Amino acid sequence: MVRHGRLRLRLRWRLAALGALLDGHSFWATGRRPAQLGRMLSGSQVVVSAWQAGTLVGFGRATSDGVFRAVLWDVVVAEDQQGRGVGRRIVETLLSSPEVAAVERVYLMTTTGEGFYEKLGFSRVDSQRLMLRQTSG
Repeated sequence: MVRHGRLRLRLRWRLAALGALLDGHSFWATGRRPAQLGRMLSGSQVVVSAWQAGTLVGFGRATSDGVFRAVLWDVVVAEDQQGRGVGRRIVETLLSSPEVAAVERVYLMTTTGEGFYEKLGFSRVDSQRLMLRQTSG
């Protein structure tokens, strides 16, 4: 497990590997170009990756104001690594980072992983609604 420093060099050198992980093991993050991935890494306060024998097998990131709110984004684990604790370690590393650990609320959005996140202390919130303003690019 790697909690990347501010420059995130290991991932910046391997943007193709990150793109391949997202393309192959997520439905929400496919088709992201290397330049977009580089900007995404720069805009994230916390970035975590998991590697096995030099292969990227897991990834997650967080944005945070460091006081009130944080959001977990793009938590993904290669299908052949699921069920081995990789996702749990990614989320726990994100949550324990100084940028996230002190905030009042940590949000995330999931379509299929509700049970996984409930095991990590998250709960469904029916009193709020996800709102979306979508733009091209």
